[in-house]
Amino acid sequence: MVYVISKDGKPLMPTKRHGKVRRLLKQGLAKVVRREPFTIQLLYDTTTYTQPVTVGVDIGSKVVGVSAITEKQELFSSEVELRQDIRKLLLERREHRRFRRYRKRRYRKPRFLNRRRPEGWLAPSVQWKVDAHIRLVNFVAKILPVTKVVVEVAPFDIHKIVNPTVEGTKYQEGPQKDFWDVREYCLWRAGHKSELSGKKGVLEIHHIIPKSQGGTNNPSNLIVLTVEEHKAIHEGKIKIPRSKLEKVKIFKDASHVSTIGWYIVNRLKYQYEVEITYGSITKAKRVEMGLERTHRNDAFVIAGGNKNVNRVPEWYFGKFFRRQNRSLHKANPIKGGKRPVNTVKEVHGFRRFDKIEYQGGTYIIFGLRSSGYFATGTLSGEKISDSVKYTCLRLVEKAKTLMFERREQRIFLHLAEDGVSCAVL
Repeated sequence: MVYVISKDGKPLMPTKRHGKVRRLLKQGLAKVVRREPFTIQLLYDTTTYTQPVTVGVDIGSKVVGVSAITEKQELFSSEVELRQDIRKLLLERREHRRFRRYRKRRYRKPRFLNRRRPEGWLAPSVQWKVDAHIRLVNFVAKILPVTKVVVEVAPFDIHKIVNPTVEGTKYQEGPQKDFWDVREYCLWRAGHKSELSGKKGVLEIHHIIPKSQGGTNNPSNLIVLTVEEHKAIHEGKIKIPRSKLEKVKIFKDASHVSTIGWYIVNRLKYQYEVEITYGSITKAKRVEMGLERTHRNDAFVIAGGNKNVNRVPEWYFGKFFRRQNRSLHKANPIKGGKRPVNTVKEVHGFRRFDKIEYQGGTYIIFGLRSSGYFATGTLSGEKISDSVKYTCLRLVEKAKTLMFERREQRIFLHLAEDGVSCAVL
């Protein structure tokens, strides 16, 4: 599928006539504006007739599904990974700023209430996910004439996920009822002894999955240890049993999806005609069509896809990248010295996350060295080589904050009682 933009920048209907596209490029009547998905812009005046295109968005905390369809054909299908490092980077910046103030300013009392959060404020990591969803829809609208957007909102009931039988006033009677805090509940649950060895003494609470890796203060993620055991775990001398790890329940992603759904819908309403649907409806239609549970298949169903709509033969895996590391907030190693160069910005015309061709394949540069040897891999993170000389590489596309990689659909045919049916994976 080749996506087409008119001379004045408006999206037209895509084409499968690769021969005509090749001739237009050769004759100078069109130019390539993007490699993946492959998009050309016409350099001559043409008609602007288009068909209605509906975009389905499967909201996610880690992966987003997007599908664009007409009445008879799917035109675009993708799954895009979102960044998960926003909170970590903000905490790192906070530490550097605090250390800088400690070095360069006289002491002043902390001011905790000197900022007011506006109405509708979201945590930066959650706000970024809202903005990323809007960017994805806007990206599709740049290459296709989008007329309507359908969004699946998913209000998760966390309490009911943990306890399916809860109803009525039982919502106010969780396992921590009558306890002052989570720590007191965990100590009571453990019988005021270590949950690893059964020893008593000075006890501490340990996060099984660290908060820096997405862990929460949910009791299932907390374990009671002695001081010695707690220290040994952090030093790597002992490990937490698999049985404890399997019981950890983290609802962070479900909470994020529940939070950002209506923010995304309200933002999109300023630009598009928006409809909403729910997960139960999507699941019923997907099962009826015999589709595997994936984000792009859910997005196809959300957009209104059915058995009469032909699936596109390829889909795109996308990923968001951090493009800048200005390091203005980082400390100098020596007072009065120059700030060190933390990263190599460019070597022989190549930059980090550039798309390159190497040994017949298309890959991404993940690491630069001033010597001219780079680390390369696939967009999904699979390592190809830790040391490839720049002379062996050919630049295909400059790095962007949102990169795509084309992949082929896999269609499996299987016999059913009423005939042959297919499943798209």
